[in-house]
Amino acid sequence: MTVVTRFAPSPTGFLHIGGARTALFNWLYATHTGGKFLLRIEDTDRARSTEEATKAIIHGLHWLGLDPDEEPISQFSRQQSHVDVAKKLLAEGKAYYCYSSPQELEQMREKAKLAGKPMRYDGTWRDRDPSEAPPGVDPVVRIKSEQTGTTVLNDIIQGDVSVENTELDDFVLLRADGTPTYMLAVVVDDHDMGITHVIRGDDHLTNTFRQIQLYKAMGWELPQFAHMPLLHGSDGKKLSKRHGALGVEAYEEMGFLPEALCNYLLRLGWGHGDDEIISRRQAIEWFDIADVGKAAARFDMDKLTSLNAHYMREANDFRLAKLALPKIAGILGENISPEAEDRLKKGMPGLKERAKTLVELAENAAFYCKSRPIEMNEKAKALLLGDGADKLAGFRAILTQTFDWKASALEDKARAFSEENGCKLGAVAQPLRAALSGSNSSPGIFEVMEVLGREESIGRIDDAISNQH
Repeated sequence: MTVVTRFAPSPTGFLHIGGARTALFNWLYATHTGGKFLLRIEDTDRARSTEEATKAIIHGLHWLGLDPDEEPISQFSRQQSHVDVAKKLLAEGKAYYCYSSPQELEQMREKAKLAGKPMRYDGTWRDRDPSEAPPGVDPVVRIKSEQTGTTVLNDIIQGDVSVENTELDDFVLLRADGTPTYMLAVVVDDHDMGITHVIRGDDHLTNTFRQIQLYKAMGWELPQFAHMPLLHGSDGKKLSKRHGALGVEAYEEMGFLPEALCNYLLRLGWGHGDDEIISRRQAIEWFDIADVGKAAARFDMDKLTSLNAHYMREANDFRLAKLALPKIAGILGENISPEAEDRLKKGMPGLKERAKTLVELAENAAFYCKSRPIEMNEKAKALLLGDGADKLAGFRAILTQTFDWKASALEDKARAFSEENGCKLGAVAQPLRAALSGSNSSPGIFEVMEVLGREESIGRIDDAISNQH
């Protein structure tokens, strides 16, 4: 059997972080088993579904490296197939027209509420002759669910879960306007797409018992179900925006790397011994949906950020520079010159060690890309007060005679200058940092000088000195 999984988001919003984990687990299981991973856009809610959300979902999956193996399927486009199944069940006496009015349904709801029970349709029209139908009422179509016995679900994650069939009602298949319900559409689509494993959140567990009724009524083979516990916040409460329950595009904007986010999501509910850093290759090799735990995993933004810092340090310098450039251009409000881009790439080894996200990286790296004269922050300006500017001018005279522009050689020159002038190295290095970076903090200043190059370094020093007069 070829494993076929699917991710089926609703395009009423962007790709949520919990949905991203569901997609990841579906993709990994399909890839691990040599199967297929499919994407179905559940866009039957025409009032709330948007093209923008659909594009954002597809972009988010692509960014995470979770592209489907076939073109995405629109659930709305398959509406006739859903209706055909409902009509087949009607013809076989496994479904019926229900003419209960909204008022009657409300009475059932109130009665159930008073009894402390969930709302279930009472079967008023299950066996009545449609000739008794009141005039002018457009009926819905309901399935004839099993009324005796027990439905047992052998869930890959949850184990055996059972429900008495008396707890299941005759749910609606077609609305009064003839449109299919979610419950009908999902089952028909999963069957027609050849889905062998339905891997989704455990908030769908109740739906599954109802959907099994449809599979049985149609005589279709059941897929295997795996219901994953939902994510919680770091405090153990339901995941919300304050915990980081954002769309995937927000994490991209915040400067997280997709491989870091995937690694982190993978470890929420699944693990491989004590391994924390798990490559995509290892994840594909090791992942099995049966190893997902039953307990709710906790999403912790601090842990994600720490993991991202690791991936930043391991990332290719040119790739990081390419990712950081648009953010730097936004910070500076100017186009980045080719020369500045080259400096950024050259300075990346020192920059990426100090940044936890691409946003931090861009903020720390912006000084390499600034056009002269560069603007200084207030703390940098303070470093040039007193004799700071004089020390800088004195060291500049030495630099004009220096042509070995390596960090080690430049540091030796600075140490010699500070010894000759009876001051500490910092008395020279700090005004240098202010002049070259416009800030009071930066990577090692002699490394910065090497990256900037001789001409740019001396030019920035001249700008800083002239601003003091």
